[in-house]
Amino acid sequence: MTGLPLRYSQAPVRLLALEDGALVARDDLLATEAPLDIRVTGGAGPIVTMRTPGHDLELALGLLHGEGVIRGRLEVLAIDHLPGPDDAVRVVLEPAARARAGLLKRSLLASSACGVCGKTRIDPPDSTDLPPLPAGPRVDMDTLLRLPAIQRNAQRLFRYTGGLHAAALFDTAGELLALREDVGRHNALDKLVGWALLRDLLPLHGHMVLLSGRASYELVQKCVQAAVPIVCAVSAPSSLAVELARRFHITLVGFLRDERFNLYSAPERIRGLSGSDVPSAFAR
Repeated sequence: MTGLPLRYSQAPVRLLALEDGALVARDDLLATEAPLDIRVTGGAGPIVTMRTPGHDLELALGLLHGEGVIRGRLEVLAIDHLPGPDDAVRVVLEPAARARAGLLKRSLLASSACGVCGKTRIDPPDSTDLPPLPAGPRVDMDTLLRLPAIQRNAQRLFRYTGGLHAAALFDTAGELLALREDVGRHNALDKLVGWALLRDLLPLHGHMVLLSGRASYELVQKCVQAAVPIVCAVSAPSSLAVELARRFHITLVGFLRDERFNLYSAPERIRGLSGSDVPSAFAR
């Protein structure tokens, strides 16, 4: 269940680059984008998602977990790659999860740019189906500020291509536990959640997730499903993402870079904050 070698995740290209006012021919590398066919035996119709090859089994499990189809490792009876020229994964689920898979309302193709593409409607998580997050953990502010540099240093595919998103899982001491990259930001997070699911780490109560881009609604929704208490992004959150984080009491941090950040919800999990506005910032 490991990822493919690095060469499968990048593709060579010949290009013309403008350098010092002149066009120069040179070779470069692009992030690979290719379809993955996810087939749930006895459940939903095939789901085709565009992704960067590698960690495909994790991607399939993370996607199904984010959709609410599977809730733990024990609901997965088998998962494997199907033989043949096309990239395809077969997932065999236990009966209850198989029934939930049959209710999936998603068209056959999801692009790498959108985690909710192909859906007939947006179904926010139901707070009555999910246990509330614990009050903790509490994390030092200085630990948060260190996370972006740790993530950047671990993004080996990005160093070669410059065209990939990343999702990283940290413990509360700031130790990097896993990082996944993909052309799709939601795919990167699905791979990360799939990694955790395979290791029986869900729910992720004692962990933090760092996203390399913006914190969109669908990414926060996946973190809600995985019970991540602290979600950070190096760019901005959307309005719906903030609304969802506040509803489920997730600590949402945006613009985490250059020794600064914005805090949008649940500030009590961050130690070391100062300022008279902290206690009442979200009271309005």
